[in-house]
Amino acid sequence: MRSSSQQPDMFYPIVPDIDWLERLLPLGIRTVQLRLKDADDAEISRQIARAVALTKQTSCQLIVNDYWQQAIAEGADYIHLGQEDLASANLDAIKAAGLRLGISTHDEAELETALAARPDYIALGPIYETKLKAMKWAPQGLERITAWKARVGTLPLIAIGGITPERAPGVRAAGADSIAVITDFITAPHPEARVSLWLDWAATIR
Repeated sequence: MRSSSQQPDMFYPIVPDIDWLERLLPLGIRTVQLRLKDADDAEISRQIARAVALTKQTSCQLIVNDYWQQAIAEGADYIHLGQEDLASANLDAIKAAGLRLGISTHDEAELETALAARPDYIALGPIYETKLKAMKWAPQGLERITAWKARVGTLPLIAIGGITPERAPGVRAAGADSIAVITDFITAPHPEARVSLWLDWAATIR
């Protein structure tokens, strides 16, 4: 069954491959982003097709990062684009296919560019320092979340970057509608237990 929600869940994990998705789906995640890196076209198509097939059996929404053509071909729920990919993507094709669109932002200029594309959500990051990958942007902080939310209004705002369960209430209070997480659970000694902790927190505020 498909989720009737039109926006990402309060918490959603970002996974680097289909193996992680298969590990986390049984926990009851309701939104997931598949962020594939360093894979050839055939492998990208295979993993996206598998992710769509798996999430269609649940109430979990699938967000595909970057690969908008394959996401359209396989019938994903969402496509998430960074600013560079946004510049080259066919937004008309994405919307004509019925996919919802999320866009990353890091500064005022990127926010203007993203809003002009009429997305279904805006992502802001990194909120805190993140060690999983090098970022050219300084941590945004909670005040920037509040400022971004004032700008986007009812459009869902996704916070990402360095967020832990301990920091989540403050991020939520600052104005974030959803929190996307990767480092916190992937580097945890017991990733499934960490994701379950996040899901328990999200369930208290839905």
